[in-house]
Amino acid sequence: MSRRCDICGKGSMTGNKVSKSYNHVRRVWKPNIVEVKTEMGGTTMTIKMCTRCLRSGFIPKKV
Repeated sequence: MSRRCDICGKGSMTGNKVSKSYNHVRRVWKPNIVEVKTEMGGTTMTIKMCTRCLRSGFIPKKV
């Protein structure tokens, strides 16, 4: 499953984890992606979106 939101394009970010002793270790922050069934143009489809877009109500969830 790709870690990319179909609505806003949010994806994985990389950076450094910095410990108390200031050691730097590379790490990855992954977005919270969920698969949601929605209706677009009269057809039911499953899209991958981040939970922030889901909460904001950009795409109505099909129940």
